Amino acid sequence: MLRRHDGGQTSLLVVLVVAVAVVALLVVGAVGRAATGRARARTAADAAALAAVAGGAPAADVAAERNGATVVWVRRHGDEVEVRVRIDDAEATSRARPDRHRPGP
Repeated sequence: MLRRHDGGQTSLLVVLVVAVAVVALLVVGAVGRAATGRARARTAADAAALAAVAGGAPAADVAAERNGATVVWVRRHGDEVEVRVRIDDAEATSRARPDRHRPGP
């Protein structure tokens, strides 16, 4: 048998479930944006490192900009190049070196 004052408990439960669902969606959205930012930064770092092998730091800057990133630094270790880029709050580092097994022009 339901009493008149029992109906308010259902309303409170519905409000709590909706609030938890909204918070969960906000968290999932934030995690997704962060993961996407990191992936974009890794892609830009890879492109910048490959460009730096062929054309030095200026080429790394161009490749990073084309991918929406900014070069933080470029370091050369012998024939290997290491590049760090930033997109918004995400940073990534990539290394590249010339392909020694590929025949020249």
